[in-house]
Amino acid sequence: MAEEKIVSSGNTSMLLLQLLSEKDMYGYEMIEELEKRSEYVFSLKAGTMYPLLHTMESRKLLISYEKEAQGKVRRYYSITKQGMAELIRKKEAWETYTKAVGQVIGGALYGNA
Repeated sequence: MAEEKIVSSGNTSMLLLQLLSEKDMYGYEMIEELEKRSEYVFSLKAGTMYPLLHTMESRKLLISYEKEAQGKVRRYYSITKQGMAELIRKKEAWETYTKAVGQVIGGALYGNA
C-alpha cells in the first residue's frame, strides 16, 4: 500500500523553515532536500511550495534575494529572526502533538489505556 503524502501547510512551513535555518536555499533545492531527507515521504510541487514561501515572506518569516549560481540567476530564501522564533514555536507544538499521539497509540498497543 502506498503511503499517503499529505502534510498540512503549517507542518510544511515548519519543514521549510527548518531547512532554511541551516542555510539559504532556492526553491528547487528545498524540494529536493525535503524529498531526500524524508525518503520521498514529503514531495512538494512547485505550485504548492511557492505560494507558501510567498506567504511566509509576507509574514516576515523569511526574505528572498536573487543570486547568480552556475550561470543562472536564482531566487534564494533566507530565514529571519522572526522566522527562527516561529520555527521554535512550531517545533514545540509538534513535540507536544507527537507525544500525545504516542501516548494514545502506545497505550492502545500495550494495554496501558
